[in-house]
Amino acid sequence: MQYMMNHIQPPTAGADPIPAPDPTTTMLAPDEAVQMLRAIRARIPIPDASRLAHVKFSSGNADPQFVTASINAIGAVDAVQSAVGRSDEDVRQEVDTAARWTAFTDELRTMLAAAVQADGVRRKSVNLAALQTYNICKQLARDKTRAPQVTAHLQEMKRLNKLGRKKASSTTQPSEPTPAPQSPPSPSTIPG
Repeated sequence: MQYMMNHIQPPTAGADPIPAPDPTTTMLAPDEAVQMLRAIRARIPIPDASRLAHVKFSSGNADPQFVTASINAIGAVDAVQSAVGRSDEDVRQEVDTAARWTAFTDELRTMLAAAVQADGVRRKSVNLAALQTYNICKQLARDKTRAPQVTAHLQEMKRLNKLGRKKASSTTQPSEPTPAPQSPPSPSTIPG
């Protein structure tokens, strides 16, 4: 092994001296990522939900042992299979498929969380650059030789800057309403 590390063979004639980029590690541009997601979305099989429209209760979280027992009943009793309209093998296959698509959904959630976090980092980075630019322009505007170059930009940034701006408050404070005069209690309401 040591001999191989110290004596690297030169590339043979006709060999590509620059290896092709690995598609699994090449970073995607946003437009490429959107195209890939759309292509994947177009290939995802969507199960027919029309037979579930009449279900009035939440059937999404049935106990796995209950599901297994119901599949066993479908396979053991012809009348049950006939009433359900599906074989036990068909339902077993659907259970397996649903479990495997759950892994895809988990991966998609993880990818979405990472994308949202990355968007936040990008937004913060751009905002930081904008605030730094604003502060630098304010400092340069104090220099008479650079002021003509930055004044128009600084004025536009000041006009558009929403950070640090106080909310407009009304100049007149609403006066407190005067309490209504109360009439003295009548003799019939005095406890006696």
